[in-house]
Amino acid sequence: MEMATVRHRPEALELLEAQSKFTKKELQILYRGFKNECPSGVVNEETFKDIYSQFFPQGDSTTYAHFLFNAFDTDHNGSVSFEDFVMGLSILLRGTVQEKLNWAFNLYDINKDGYITKEEMLDIMKAIYDMMGKCTYPILKEDAPRQHVETFFQKMDKNKDGVVTIDEFIESCQKDENIMRSMQLFENVI
Repeated sequence: MEMATVRHRPEALELLEAQSKFTKKELQILYRGFKNECPSGVVNEETFKDIYSQFFPQGDSTTYAHFLFNAFDTDHNGSVSFEDFVMGLSILLRGTVQEKLNWAFNLYDINKDGYITKEEMLDIMKAIYDMMGKCTYPILKEDAPRQHVETFFQKMDKNKDGVVTIDEFIESCQKDENIMRSMQLFENVI
């Protein structure tokens, strides 16, 4: 007896169109690409990492892809459905500044406790540096991620309590041109 593969069926395109910032035609194109890479209709973390690594052959994207996967897996069930993927992409590509900053905060808040610690920020920065590879120009010093985090954290932790709240994060990002610019640099990473 043959085992039937369980396939995930996406919600009606009309519903996704209403919830996201994509047109029906764009959703159809996205769905074709998603189904091509993930015939079952969902992607697990290992497959996500494999797909993501193709975009960064010069570095190791494994850790960043793990963090990114967790940000897309909003219901924390260990897989990203087409709906999860579309909603995340909708925010990243077409969301307001506020929506993008909320999404970025969620990415940095690794343990999802509502705060970003210096360690969490460092873990993300190290992952980004690893992903960009050793051949980045100019050549980066080993402690570059830590220095980067020290600078960001000092600007963001307004009340100096050792953690960054979502309000501190959003306020700091919106007020600082350099942070906004550096956030835009990483828009293309996703």
